[in-house]
Amino acid sequence: MKSAPPPFVYVSSQLDVLKMPTADRAEFAVAGRSNVGKSSLINMLAGHKGLARTSGQPGKTQTINHYKVGNQAYLADLPGYGYAKVSQNMRSEWSKHLKAYLAKRSNLSFVLLLIDCRVEPRPNDLEFARLLTQNQRPFVIIFTKTDKLKSTALKKQTEAFLSALPNPPHCHFLSSSQTGRGREEILKFVADHAHSFHPTEWSAD
Repeated sequence: MKSAPPPFVYVSSQLDVLKMPTADRAEFAVAGRSNVGKSSLINMLAGHKGLARTSGQPGKTQTINHYKVGNQAYLADLPGYGYAKVSQNMRSEWSKHLKAYLAKRSNLSFVLLLIDCRVEPRPNDLEFARLLTQNQRPFVIIFTKTDKLKSTALKKQTEAFLSALPNPPHCHFLSSSQTGRGREEILKFVADHAHSFHPTEWSAD
């Protein structure tokens, strides 16, 4: 029998790290390309299809959207990178705030980096992984849309991506918002690490 998810509650949308919710609990940031399925994953984890918008509107993807996960954690939905129609000025602005977030958000426990299992390793995915390493941020890989591939092809694709990473992730998960695959494992990962979080365990220089 599947367990009920903890309640997910929308909190705020910000880019300025100083205006984000109080860093009093573990935070898990959801990152990835603009079409990788971040909103669908969040809705799957929450058991609420309308919690995170899945329209892909640029105006909705250029803030960091915080959700409370029960009473123990935050989930931070980061703007998707690789969105071709975003202006250079907007990309520069986002890059500035992203670097500040990764450097200064003291309660950021893990980044959940989403990768479409059907595509080859892309430069901006690998570059983002390098950025996480440079900021000493632990990350996990969540392969999305796994219902679109047969098991042999899925194994080949995931192994190719993992081997292309500059540094290995803490772990990886296989997920599908259509079938619910990975939901229990990801929620358990969040709960386990949220439980062991201490507010003063990490600080930026």
